Amino acid sequence: MTVFEHTATYPHPRDEVFAWHERPGAFVRLSPPGSIVTVDGPSDGIRAGSRRLLRISSPVLTALWPGRTMPSSVRSAPGLHWLVEHTAYEQGVLFVDEQVSGPLRSWRHEHLFEDAEEGGTRITDRVTYELPAALAGPIGESRMHHHLAGLFRFREEQLRADLALHAALSRTPVVVAVSGASGTVGTQLCALLTTGGHTVRRLVRRPPHSADEIAWAPALGDLDPAQLADVEVVVNLSGHRIAGRFTAAAKHEILWSRLDATTTLARAIVAAHRAGAGPTALVQASAIGVYGARRPGELLDEDSTPGHDFLADVVRQWEAAAERVRDADVRLVTLRTGVVLDAAAGALALQLPLYLAGVGGRLTRPQAVLSWIGLDDLARVYARAILDPTWSGTVNAVAPQPVTAGAFATRLGRVLHRPSLIPTPAFGPRLVLGRNGAAELVHTDQRVSSARLEATGFRFAQPDLDSALRHALAR
Repeated sequence: MTVFEHTATYPHPRDEVFAWHERPGAFVRLSPPGSIVTVDGPSDGIRAGSRRLLRISSPVLTALWPGRTMPSSVRSAPGLHWLVEHTAYEQGVLFVDEQVSGPLRSWRHEHLFEDAEEGGTRITDRVTYELPAALAGPIGESRMHHHLAGLFRFREEQLRADLALHAALSRTPVVVAVSGASGTVGTQLCALLTTGGHTVRRLVRRPPHSADEIAWAPALGDLDPAQLADVEVVVNLSGHRIAGRFTAAAKHEILWSRLDATTTLARAIVAAHRAGAGPTALVQASAIGVYGARRPGELLDEDSTPGHDFLADVVRQWEAAAERVRDADVRLVTLRTGVVLDAAAGALALQLPLYLAGVGGRLTRPQAVLSWIGLDDLARVYARAILDPTWSGTVNAVAPQPVTAGAFATRLGRVLHRPSLIPTPAFGPRLVLGRNGAAELVHTDQRVSSARLEATGFRFAQPDLDSALRHALAR
C-alpha cells in the first residue's frame, strides 16, 4: 500500500467549504476536463453508501499507462470504468470514497476538514492505493505520484479560485437558464454556479427529464416565454462547433445555429417581460473572430472595427441578434472569447498528441499573436457577468498576456517536457480544414486587449500562459 497526502488551507469557514463539496457541481469542478467523467450517479451525493460510476479517459491513461506498459485490455478500451462508493461521512468533518471495481488493486480517498490555526479551513486529502501487479515498481509508483501531485495541485487551485469568486459575489441564490449547457464552457459554468448555491436550468432539444430542464426548439423558433417566468438570467452558449472545412453546408450551420438560438431566446425574453416576468439579463457568447483573423500590429479593443472574413460576419450577426433584448430594458453582456485552453477540446487538445509524440511545434508564423484564456477563468468570467449587475455591454474575454505562436509552442513543450521544434507545415491545416478554414482558424494574428475586463475588478486565477497550461494539463 502507498499513501499520498495533500494538505491546503483556505481562508473560508469550514461549514462553507464543506457545503461547497456537497453541491452537485463539485466533482466536475475538481476534475480536470477530459480526465474523468461521471457515467452514472452519485446515488446520494457524498454520503455513505452513495455510488458513482466513472470513466477515466486519455489524459489519465497517458499519465499512468503510457506506451508499452499499458495492459492490452486498457489499450483497446476508450476509457477505464471505475466504480467508487462513499464509505464514511461526517458533516463538516470528513467523507471517504473507496474503489469497488476499477483499474487499481485498491483505492481509498479520505477528505478531512478541520479548522486551521490561522483561521479558515484546512483540507487534507489522504489517498491510500495499491497499483496492479503489471504496474507495480518504482516506475509505476513515480508516474502515479506525479499524476496525483498534478491532480491535487489542480484541485487546490480550482477550489481556492472558486471559493474566492463566490465570496466576492452576492450570496442570494439566482435562477439561471443556460443554452449549450453540455458544451465545454457550459459544463464548467453550470458546475461553478451550482457550487455557489445557484439554480441552473438547462435548455434541451428533447422532452425534459427533470424539473431543471427547459424544452426548446431553436431551429423552429420555439420557446415558451412562460418557461422563463422565474428565470433571472439567461446564458446563451448555443452554436454549431466551428471546426472542419468551411463547406457551404458547414458555413450555413455555423451561422444559422447561432442566429436561430439567439433570436429564439431574445424573442422569449422580450415576451416574458411584456407578460410582467422573465429574465433581467442575457449573457451572450461571442468571439474575438469579430475583429477578423489577421490584424498584425494592432491592439484590438471592444471598439475596434470588425473584420471582413466569414467568421467576422457570423459574429457581427450573432451579436446583433442578441441586441433585441434591449427592447425590454434587459441587461446585455456580450463576451468575446479568445482561444480557450482546454486539454479535452479545441486547439490545445488537437496539439497534445503531436507534442506527446515528440513532434510538436508552432502552427503558424512564429510572430503571429495568439489571444487566449484558460477554460476555468472563462467560466468565472461568465459567472461574474451573470451575478454582477454592474456588468453591461461588450467585454473581451481574454487573458492579459497574449503570446506569439512561437512562444506558445515553446511554453507548451516546456510544460509537457517535450520538444517543440517541428513547426506544422502550412499544408497540414489546409488538408484538414481547407484553405478558408485554415486561414480563419489557424493562421490568425490578433492581439486583443483585456483592459475592459480587468477594469471590472476581475482577477485571473491563471493570468500567464505557463500557469494556465499547467492548470489545463494538471501538471
